[in-house]
Amino acid sequence: MRRRHVLITTAVLGAAGLAAWINLPAVGRVFDAGADRVAALPPTAPFRPGQRVLVLSPHPDDETLCCAGLIQQAQAAGAQVFVAWATAGDGFELDAALTRRVADPSGQDMRALGNTRAAEARRAVALLGVPPGRTFMLGYPDGGLFRLFTTHYAEPYTAPRTGSGAVYVQGALTPGAPYTGRALEADLTRVLGRVQPDLVLAPAPQDFHADHRTLSYLAMRLLSARGQEARVRYWVVHGGLEWPLPKGLHPELALTLPPLAKGLPWTRADLTPAQVARKRAAVDAYGTQTRVTGRFMRAFVRQNELLSTEPLPEERGLIGGF
Repeated sequence: MRRRHVLITTAVLGAAGLAAWINLPAVGRVFDAGADRVAALPPTAPFRPGQRVLVLSPHPDDETLCCAGLIQQAQAAGAQVFVAWATAGDGFELDAALTRRVADPSGQDMRALGNTRAAEARRAVALLGVPPGRTFMLGYPDGGLFRLFTTHYAEPYTAPRTGSGAVYVQGALTPGAPYTGRALEADLTRVLGRVQPDLVLAPAPQDFHADHRTLSYLAMRLLSARGQEARVRYWVVHGGLEWPLPKGLHPELALTLPPLAKGLPWTRADLTPAQVARKRAAVDAYGTQTRVTGRFMRAFVRQNELLSTEPLPEERGLIGGF
């Protein structure tokens, strides 16, 4: 029994020590020779006056983590920025437990969290200069987009955490829309029709989160059907184990390439100190999230942001079949 206790204690202390170690700024610099690689990247193409830019965000906060600086730069150049959230972020039970102060969040608690996060999203993008009239909350189930894309394209899906089978979020684009892939595609098509974007910023298919990948697939398919796939630029938020390192607020460091998508043709957007400060304020607007994942979220407040011009790396050395 004593030996088992020692092993458990050692494992816990080791995990804690590793967590502390990997979050040191020096570790990020030692393990990542990526700052030099980022500095050598070509700059993102400048935004143009009158350009219409649409940010497709799987959850409230993704638009800020990936693109808060780019949103500011677009508007400073005279472009119009629009933001569409595919979900209300209502699937995070620990978040709901802390926010609602309950040990076992009910479906009602989870739906309340969704409405709170939707309100936070509107406040965050308002800090970045995006007015409410240029935002779209679609409100489909957090953690359920891949099911809508596959097994529930026509048959409504019931989200296990909220107990809902239809869009309930206040201020949603299509209240009461069923949780189906068909309805989600219809809403995304409606957004594209209203915005008529010249440029779309969407998650890359290499992103680890299934909601992100699914929204990437949908964006590529819908823009391709319009003959506009060349208008999409790609970003990553869930880019690999512990990325970006170090965790916490380090605005003096570069945002390096995500390990899961290193092969993409990345471009670099350098942010001014004022843009970095405004990005931090927008991140902090997500109070429900920062109390749980604040160190992860603030790790995106860096000197630059990243966009890829293509969803896949260049194919090299492939040999045909028999």
